[in-house]
Amino acid sequence: MKNPLPPLIALFLLAAATLLLSPLFGMEFIPFSAVGQEREILLGIRIPRVLCAFVAGAMLSLSGMSFQALFRNPLATPFTLGVSSGAALGAAVFIRFGLAFTFLGISGTSLAAFSGAMIAVALVYGLTRIKGGFTTTTLLLAGIAISFFFSSLILLIQYISGLSHSFRIIQWMMGSLTTADYEKLVNLLPFLGSGAVLLLFLHREMNLLMVGEDIAISRGVNIGLVKKLIFLAASLMVGGVVAICGPIGFVGMMSPHICRMLVGADHRFLTPASFLFGGLFLALCDTLSRTLIAPAEIPVGVITALLGGPFFIWLLLSRKNDFEL
Repeated sequence: MKNPLPPLIALFLLAAATLLLSPLFGMEFIPFSAVGQEREILLGIRIPRVLCAFVAGAMLSLSGMSFQALFRNPLATPFTLGVSSGAALGAAVFIRFGLAFTFLGISGTSLAAFSGAMIAVALVYGLTRIKGGFTTTTLLLAGIAISFFFSSLILLIQYISGLSHSFRIIQWMMGSLTTADYEKLVNLLPFLGSGAVLLLFLHREMNLLMVGEDIAISRGVNIGLVKKLIFLAASLMVGGVVAICGPIGFVGMMSPHICRMLVGADHRFLTPASFLFGGLFLALCDTLSRTLIAPAEIPVGVITALLGGPFFIWLLLSRKNDFEL
């Protein structure tokens, strides 16, 4: 059995180095000793953006880890249950009607996106309850159905929108950290805190779920309650990220799987590893997004998709057995 502590320590050091060095890079290199306008750019724009990227990546990674435990499938992602499509629909409706307002410093687009995400969560939960019980298969099918339905509504809204509104919708759906600041960082932290703490307390239950529901029940696990708590924690984190940053794909699928190869499948170690790796991965992707074609930027969701596509294929081909639902 591998010792998970050395990889965890290495991930912690890499995460610290990423948080320390990433703000220095952009259209121009700005050292910490900079003064004047360059110092304002470093402290007021780059540092909060890197912190937002780290927190968002950590949240997506933890959500992916919990969904992979819930479905016992390493291809499960934070967007499996339609949360991303719900958020995108909320943002699309807001943009289409040309609304513009803020509430407690939160933009109307973010509020609309989070509302859409929570509507998707409520619909998936409601459909699962109507069907009876809270089985994994029913939860998955309800999520896929809601996701496809909301995606079709987004296409309809894009079709009937003008050129400017349609472009804004597409741009938002690419996922970006361009507008990240300290205020958005503060908005993300409650979702991270509540979700991460809940998942840390459920590490034993997630370990047993990965082995099988029958074994978990025999060990005294309340399967129905645990599934609901995992579903709630992951959905809140995904909803918070998508509302503020847009849908950023593949982070939640790649990060937990890589961490599982590094520290093993025990969620006592996999949870902090996923937190660290997801955060540093998205922070590095965001650094690439603002340096590759500077002074222009590539949406960070495009970078993660370009990396995630080949990883998905490798993961699919490297598995000896078929994936389970």
